[in-house]
Amino acid sequence: MSRIGKLPVEVPAKVQVGIEAGVVRVEGPLGKLSERVPPGVSVRKEGTQVLIERADESRQARASHGLARTLVANMVTGVTTGFKRRLNITGVGYKVETRGQRWLLFTLGYSHPILFHLPESVSATVNTKEGWVELVGYNKQVIGACAAGIRSLRPPEPYKGKGIRYADEVIRRKEGKTGSK
Repeated sequence: MSRIGKLPVEVPAKVQVGIEAGVVRVEGPLGKLSERVPPGVSVRKEGTQVLIERADESRQARASHGLARTLVANMVTGVTTGFKRRLNITGVGYKVETRGQRWLLFTLGYSHPILFHLPESVSATVNTKEGWVELVGYNKQVIGACAAGIRSLRPPEPYKGKGIRYADEVIRRKEGKTGSK
């Protein structure tokens, strides 16, 4: 039995969960989310809990059991409290600023500035003095994809540590050519 999959998902009072035809729909104060349940897994609601169970002991059902529970738990957490992801921008002359509600303008040492479009469910807070961007939203998958897209504009390099990195990311630094003498 999956240690993660067997745990029930607690549903707060302000969140509504609907299950129909293999699709779980969660609605809360921050938004609405829906996700298709992987094959071999069934979802049912009992009172204030959502239970995830396997249909059989096949390899795919065992692999999908914990995944299905985590997806439902992330949807419930997302519509109640939301998710945040912070990216630090390090480097001389590297900066970011907002352009309207849906655009971020990055200056990252290239010959041109880069405009990055934010998805509808994501909002960004920018601190230009300290050099960070914080993405906030209710869909964890969209937040992660948006953060990865921003990080890919200028990944951190190991010699000077310049670039865009996650706030909790640790960059292993390397010595330069003169470090071994």
